[in-house]
Amino acid sequence: MKALSILIAASLLGGTATAAEPAPPAIVRHTNPAPAIILGGVTLPPGAEIVLLSGQLASPIDPAKTDSIEAFGDTKTQTISTFNKIKAALEKLGYSMSDIVKLTVFVTGDPKLGGKMDFAGFNAGYKEFFGTAENPNLVARSTVQVAGLAGPNFLIEIEAIAAKVP
Repeated sequence: MKALSILIAASLLGGTATAAEPAPPAIVRHTNPAPAIILGGVTLPPGAEIVLLSGQLASPIDPAKTDSIEAFGDTKTQTISTFNKIKAALEKLGYSMSDIVKLTVFVTGDPKLGGKMDFAGFNAGYKEFFGTAENPNLVARSTVQVAGLAGPNFLIEIEAIAAKVP
């Protein structure tokens, strides 16, 4: 009877009284303790729209020169170039960098570091795109050193998975 009274009162006042719509399910980002800059994991709700991007490589600093690692830059420079390509690819699909939930990062050894990957250089580039004022989101991520990539002058390749709830 009380519910009927509310509906009648709302109708007389020109409003509507309906049950609150349930909030759409959200993407849950499982954080790690500070100072971690990656997530422990991500839970995607049923119905989430997902896009999987193929691995992206850096663009040369000068398109006329592609004959050396220097032509593409160090690991940080290649990371920034690669994330800019990912950003452009996502935007064409109606996504943004804040929609990324998972990255798989392949890094080759840098000859200047005795063949070890420049993890600090990668993280420096990563921090320009994630955990920022523009994009406060972090992502689940795997970063592995590999023997080589598609070309001898690439130091990094990044795959991305983005998701959003329609």
